Amino acid sequence: MIEPIVKGTKVVFGPCRLSYTHLFSKYVPDGEDASRGKYMTNVLIPKKEKATIKAIEAAIEAAKKESITSKWGGKEPKKIDLPLRDGDDKDDDAVYENQYYVNAKSSTRPGIVDKNKAPIVDEDEIYSGVWAYVSVTFYGYDVNGNRGIACGLNNIMKFKDDERFGGRASAENDFADLDTEDDDDL
Repeated sequence: MIEPIVKGTKVVFGPCRLSYTHLFSKYVPDGEDASRGKYMTNVLIPKKEKATIKAIEAAIEAAKKESITSKWGGKEPKKIDLPLRDGDDKDDDAVYENQYYVNAKSSTRPGIVDKNKAPIVDEDEIYSGVWAYVSVTFYGYDVNGNRGIACGLNNIMKFKDDERFGGRASAENDFADLDTEDDDDL
């Protein structure tokens, strides 16, 4: 892990694994209006990465302080939805065990680069399970009586490949043992 970089409500940290990744096209949940789609990914942070967790918590606190005056009428609401979540509470996904996570979203496409800071345009390079450095900004919201701190997705730098989440195998692996030498006779 790098030493996290915190500038107010913005944090750059990693490498972390990405999950539920929709970075080249907006994700629109079933039944939703397409205009409400977002670029998004869950960012998994190992619980042992104390410096990263501390940096994220500091940025969330900074966003709270800003939001008290800018969004919440001068006082902190009694109930606030916070973006840093405990993966152990996510019963349906073993990948999240011993992890914290944030669901980072953006209306505009994030910058996506490789280690050399060259843009990545091949969608197959960034997937659920890849390791990356991320830049996020935390900000307050007040929508229809729901108040909280959200996680805005800024940019992503790919760190390294790893096994894809979701069990999808590559075509090379699926057909590795297939012998097609005699198929010309058909």
